[in-house]
Amino acid sequence: MIESVSNPKIKHLVLLREKSRARNKEGLFPAEGIKMFAEAPYERIKEVYVSAFLWRMMEEADRDRKEESKTADTAGEAAAEGEGGMPLLFAWEKLHTCMEKGIYVEQVSDEVFRKASDTQTPQGLLFVMKQFSYTLEEMLEAALKRRQKGGRPPLFLLLEDIQDPGNLGTMLRTGEGAGVDGVIMSRKTADIYHPKTIRSTMGSLYRVPFLYVEELSEAIDTLRQNRITVYAAHLRGEQYYDEISYEGGSAFLIGNEGSGLKRETAGLADVWLKIPMEGRLESLNAAVSAALLLYRASGEYRRRN
Repeated sequence: MIESVSNPKIKHLVLLREKSRARNKEGLFPAEGIKMFAEAPYERIKEVYVSAFLWRMMEEADRDRKEESKTADTAGEAAAEGEGGMPLLFAWEKLHTCMEKGIYVEQVSDEVFRKASDTQTPQGLLFVMKQFSYTLEEMLEAALKRRQKGGRPPLFLLLEDIQDPGNLGTMLRTGEGAGVDGVIMSRKTADIYHPKTIRSTMGSLYRVPFLYVEELSEAIDTLRQNRITVYAAHLRGEQYYDEISYEGGSAFLIGNEGSGLKRETAGLADVWLKIPMEGRLESLNAAVSAALLLYRASGEYRRRN
């Protein structure tokens, strides 16, 4: 058990949590929470740290299950609950699988864990993962292949200089729900491996392809070359977002929370669209706008099919 905040591994955890430069240099990032751990792919987990309190809780849950399983009726009930009804047991089993796979697993004193955690009320489980890597070519290939087989058209989200990590994480989560094929971001967009971003994705980080680019213009050109229409959410849009059929592939440009899209970036779009507003509002939260547009496009496909 690690009982000192001066332990090199704890210091490394804190460094990865606080410094994006360290995360990018090492190709690693820390994540936290039972749900995030439960959904994490084994091949990307590098280290796992569990608080002494949570470890005891999981051991007790495991003992209780073994006691209950001695009776056939209660065993059936326990099995019927599944992973969702028994998060502690599932995490306990996954911990042991990690150890069997040679992944480093260690207990940490509750006091040390609180110092290593990024949350005010930590769940007791921290782990280090390898970063993800995608290319626009891979995203397009998967999207176009699905379309050729009769599936829905390609769907992309293009983000320019989004600053709030929570907004970014929410967009990734919303994108998964809407069926987005990829999220493409300018370099000045918030760090996707920021702890707040990771929490906001609720696990979608593991499943939604994403990419940072030096110039959004190059990505936009590539999308347009593949017959994907680029739409810009813009106050001067001439069409309302719910008046468009979205029959082909779609990519939506969303700009910075305060200043919106840069003029030159908006000028690269095929269509400027707007979201109707009442009252004195000029615009919606960036994540809300992204949700409306993505779900409208994916919904149009479902209505036609």
